[in-house]
Amino acid sequence: MKKMIKIIKKVKKEIRILGIDDAPFNKFRDKKCMIVGTVFRGGNYMDALLSTQVRVDGGDSTKKIADMANKTSHKDQLSCIMTDGIAVAGFNVIDINKIAEKTGMPVIVVTRKKPNFKKISDALKKIKQKSKIKLIDRAGKVYKIKIKKGNVYFQFSKNIDEKEVRKIIRISATHSLIPEPIRIAHIIASGIILGKSHGRA
Repeated sequence: MKKMIKIIKKVKKEIRILGIDDAPFNKFRDKKCMIVGTVFRGGNYMDALLSTQVRVDGGDSTKKIADMANKTSHKDQLSCIMTDGIAVAGFNVIDINKIAEKTGMPVIVVTRKKPNFKKISDALKKIKQKSKIKLIDRAGKVYKIKIKKGNVYFQFSKNIDEKEVRKIIRISATHSLIPEPIRIAHIIASGIILGKSHGRA
């Protein structure tokens, strides 16, 4: 863990980030959902595009994201993984600390709005997936950071500290409140499924 934090403290403007977001899906019809990953140099240049499939409301997002990071030819250059929210494909909750362990990289969760964990927990109980609440708790405290004229919220895995996370978010949020790696992942994922980009990351 100490070695990992030491590496991340060398935060440069072109730090390599793997940004993850899911594509739109129909919760009544679709069994699987596409996840898109973009490899970015800071918040300016995209070097690669990755994708995989996860089950809607399933439990395979942690493994699939870790595999995506580990199998890319850019792995040696990557310094961290960034996700848009703590879950993909509905309630396929991500275990960020397990991904950190499997990949050797810190994981940063970024959201435009502060997560309503009570609402999420109630929904998980309703669909009889109460065990996933522990994964959400493991992601830890939600922090706030001011970007340009607005705020975004973030959580992070245990192998990086808050100060370095703030640096990485500020470096990568070049064109909006949301860091480019996940903003562009969102645009691409929407464009592939819907034929055009839709909504905001």
